[in-house]
Amino acid sequence: MVLPVDCLSQLVVNVKNKGGDIIKEIITGNTTSDVVELQFQNTDGTIINQFIDFKSEVQIFRAYVLWEEELGFTRNKPFTLCFVSRFNKNEFISSDAMSKLRQKNPTAIRTPEEEKVPEMHIMDLQMNLKKTDVISPNIKKFCKEANITTYAKESDIKIWSQALGQDMTLLMSTVKRIHPEKYTNCKDTAAITSPCLCHYHICVGWYPCGLKYCRGKDSAGRYVSYRCGIKTCRRFLSYDFVIAVLVPDSGKYYQKLKCLHIRPNLFVTNEVKNLQPKDGNAEYCGCDCTRYLENGAEENIEAIMS
Repeated sequence: MVLPVDCLSQLVVNVKNKGGDIIKEIITGNTTSDVVELQFQNTDGTIINQFIDFKSEVQIFRAYVLWEEELGFTRNKPFTLCFVSRFNKNEFISSDAMSKLRQKNPTAIRTPEEEKVPEMHIMDLQMNLKKTDVISPNIKKFCKEANITTYAKESDIKIWSQALGQDMTLLMSTVKRIHPEKYTNCKDTAAITSPCLCHYHICVGWYPCGLKYCRGKDSAGRYVSYRCGIKTCRRFLSYDFVIAVLVPDSGKYYQKLKCLHIRPNLFVTNEVKNLQPKDGNAEYCGCDCTRYLENGAEENIEAIMS
């Protein structure tokens, strides 16, 4: 890989899932802005972007979810979701480390060395993109298509306040509490005009989650540690969030219908016994399972569309 002069670096990775599909990931780093972005397209057409702002300790997962014509959806504009959380610096290699990577064989099929424990996030805040610059100016830029579907957690706001020396009241002015525990699943909510709880799952099949260090001797014969490669991981994340009520002209019906047709992954492993959905109708399968409609979702959609 030859690095351009504008401090950008790029890594192209081909990842095979258990179903035999090849997913191409593109990972870019910018040392000037101190950011990294990972992008891939799932086999169903959904485009996933992971954006990391190291300076602000912010991580964003954005999903462009396409409408499914076979279920009666004809909207051209994708349904966009943004999940904003605090970034822990040991979760991904730095933009500087990204700039030093050299790619010898971009056509090779990569397999991660480690599977991270699945994560379940209950997003209890809806973000106001007009005010999020106090957390990171990248939130508004990256999530501009998700004006009413950008979510965060209050626990992360508290940590940002402490870690970044920001006033808690100021940070909380950028969000609105939405209390997910008060709502039932969208597929179990009879009224199409009522807010409800939606679930979305993301699998990152391969990413550089850390650096490897080896020991050797320097010219004076002393033992030293040196960087000798990257550690690679796979990651599964589940998000619970509330679909807000909107006026009819702004697409309220499509918001809820979209949630009903999202195809969640299933994950069945010992590590996720406690990560069951509230209704108990499905289990998580994670990165290696076939995508399917939640129990009852297809019937609900057909009833609403008829």
